[in-house]
Amino acid sequence: MVTVVETWRLRDEFAGRVLELMQVMDDIVGPEAHVDPGWREHGRFFQNQADPTEVWMIYTWGSRSGHEEFMVGEEKRLAAFYADYCAGPRDITYFTELPVDVD
Repeated sequence: MVTVVETWRLRDEFAGRVLELMQVMDDIVGPEAHVDPGWREHGRFFQNQADPTEVWMIYTWGSRSGHEEFMVGEEKRLAAFYADYCAGPRDITYFTELPVDVD
């Protein structure tokens, strides 16, 4: 399993509509993601306090290779969203969770 962090950067004029636009984005990609065998959980969204146009979406996926394959179709579905609202395409970073004993 892999943890995926997507970094979204909306254009400045949409700073007041971040919640609304992240819901629009999720409505575009969510239905396809939820039926993919790699899907593990709903994403969580975090807005940068220093730059309100930046949002991190964090979730787990079955494997990096499976996610990269899935992303090909997702990028096509997001083309108009990127053009209308974003400063550029999202950045995607993959993480492996470490089993640190925190007790």
